[in-house]
Amino acid sequence: MSTWTIVGIVAITFFAMEFVAWATHKYVMHGFLWSLHSDHHKKDHYGFLERNDTFFLIFAVPSMLLFMVGAGLGLHTPWLWIGLGILIYGLAYFFVHEVFIHQRIKWLRNTNNSYFLAIRRAHKVHHKHLGKEDGECFGMLLVPLKYYREVLRSRRAESTT
Repeated sequence: MSTWTIVGIVAITFFAMEFVAWATHKYVMHGFLWSLHSDHHKKDHYGFLERNDTFFLIFAVPSMLLFMVGAGLGLHTPWLWIGLGILIYGLAYFFVHEVFIHQRIKWLRNTNNSYFLAIRRAHKVHHKHLGKEDGECFGMLLVPLKYYREVLRSRRAESTT
């Protein structure tokens, strides 16, 4: 398997995970597993961990299994590289969602990057709904263009004042 094939498999998996995460968030987290996700929208607990953090394990298990299968079958199979793509998406999700947006770890607080500001704005819209119904903006890294346009408009307005 060539290096470019490996890079392609990892990249395609990473981007596909955004749609897996979107569907899981919309239909599972805001569906039959709302009991695990609800404390993320309405704080009903004390301490650092949330029931919602269980989803970290739910997403980590397929990645770990693919690493094990791929390690057993060899580097010429796609399984290890698909597991790596899932892992990289999980890391990106952690940094964007937990560190940047919710600041559960006080590290990446402020930015002037329009893309990241649009992500933060879309996520804020998602969290205005405290119940499992009527949600919007279920993705993480791909947000509707209207939020990106809102950020650009507000920046233009700020620069003219």
